[in-house]
Amino acid sequence: MTTNFWQNATHPLLMLAPMEEVTDTVFREIVLQISHEDNLHVLFTEFTSTDGMCHPIGKEKIRHRLRINQSENVLLKEKNIKLVAQLWGNNPNHFHKTIQLIQDEGYEFDGFDLNMGCPAKNVVSHGSCSALINQLQLAQEIIQAAREATSLPLSVKTRLGLKKIETERWINHLLNQPIDAIILHGRIQKQMSNGLADWNEIAKAVHLRNQLNSPIKIIGNGDVNSLSDASLKIKTHGADGAMIGRGIFKNPWLFANRTPSDIEKNERIKLLLTHLDLFDKTWKKEKNFHILRRYFKIYLSEFIGASEMRHQLMQTHAKKEVLEILK
Repeated sequence: MTTNFWQNATHPLLMLAPMEEVTDTVFREIVLQISHEDNLHVLFTEFTSTDGMCHPIGKEKIRHRLRINQSENVLLKEKNIKLVAQLWGNNPNHFHKTIQLIQDEGYEFDGFDLNMGCPAKNVVSHGSCSALINQLQLAQEIIQAAREATSLPLSVKTRLGLKKIETERWINHLLNQPIDAIILHGRIQKQMSNGLADWNEIAKAVHLRNQLNSPIKIIGNGDVNSLSDASLKIKTHGADGAMIGRGIFKNPWLFANRTPSDIEKNERIKLLLTHLDLFDKTWKKEKNFHILRRYFKIYLSEFIGASEMRHQLMQTHAKKEVLEILK
């Protein structure tokens, strides 16, 4: 029998957000290695195109987004942390087929998340993600297609609105769908990542849920930079948990409840070296080395000479060049 981790949770859930070309199996494993299981409960894949997964050529180009290293899988099970596959698109049939395909191929995910919140203009113009906030019928058809394809827990990650805040209209619609959780980013699509996340609107979503006496969990997202901040926002606004995204860039040890000033230079370098080794073992020639550059600032900060070291690393083109600088 499938365990519904959303509905069975007896404490607020803390999670790392899905992030494009960031939360692959390598980075997730790094976070798992240095985090405490009491502080991290759910991880997500990078968001994966259902159109791509249903295309014979496109499928091979994007399926790396769903990769789970065996070493990551071991840590997930040891720490009882859940891993959710996040999907996007605007074709209900493709959602259904993609979920069936993922399950048929034996991927060990604990749930599926439907992206109805990505604000990227090229994605929205495609009629996907945040665009679905203004397409109630299509959003409903996508959720229904996904629900019919799996018995695993189902969640929707979304925003407060497209061009304006429409929490009541949109969240009431979602609360009447066969899903287990709503992960609500406290901004509208038009804001992208600008301005402050409006947690009062997240509290409104919680109120709407309570009025309906619905079992659907409401997870708040936006401007959470520490566990203490997450705890305060959850308590103040009545959410069932918090998702942390960009906060991990400032502090990869966030889910270990350590502050950046606690981490010595040598420990930072050691973690970057671990990432480099795991990247090599995982991707070999599947991923361009340049992707690693986005991680340099994550690990190398908060010490004298960090800026200069990062500048040097940004000029590198191979692992051996990085090792020369870090030695």
